[in-house]
Amino acid sequence: MPQPLNRDQMAWRAAQDIADGMVVNLGIGIPVLASDHLPAGRDVFFQSENGVIGVGPAAAPDGIEPDLVDAGSRKVTLRPGGSIIDSAWSFAMIRGGHIDVTILGAFEVAANGDLANWDARVPDKGPLVGGAMDLAVGAKATWVIMEHTTRDGRPRLLEACTLPLTAVRCVQRVYTDLAVIDVTADGFIARELLAGMSLEALRARTGAAITPAPGCRPLVAPALGHGG
Repeated sequence: MPQPLNRDQMAWRAAQDIADGMVVNLGIGIPVLASDHLPAGRDVFFQSENGVIGVGPAAAPDGIEPDLVDAGSRKVTLRPGGSIIDSAWSFAMIRGGHIDVTILGAFEVAANGDLANWDARVPDKGPLVGGAMDLAVGAKATWVIMEHTTRDGRPRLLEACTLPLTAVRCVQRVYTDLAVIDVTADGFIARELLAGMSLEALRARTGAAITPAPGCRPLVAPALGHGG
């Protein structure tokens, strides 16, 4: 079994698909790392649901503005041309279909595109679905970054989700530590497969049928981060 991608490498791979000129919302967790790996010269506006349009790089220790944070409370900066709006306007932007793509974390994704990215049963967490419901149905596209299996080896890509749904039939693409997968009318289609991994090994870790795309390519990422 080849070494799976780590968190930064998964985020890097998703960032390569963000097109020039997009307005992109990044979810808390692995997705926010995508902004660190955007290809040089690509002009993108990152939107944070708490009301920042044009989130810049994380603030340096000597340049922190306490009131400038993203939805995950990270201390951030504002890119040239960026703006600050209130939460009501931010969600009007989301619900009005003005976000080109939202990249979210998830616990499970179903073969029909159903998304489960919250779990009220998690101890001390409670129901923390946050703005994900609005984002999943309001953005023009929903991508997911998540590990392919749970820590105890259970698949996260399933025929049907077992956890409470965030939104139905909303996910178009999934980036895992093992593959890049499109969600289509015909189910899961693997566009890229971790270099050195067999299709049979991927299928053994997937809880639904998965078919290789014509010309399925090896998934290769640069050396980044410090592991999973």
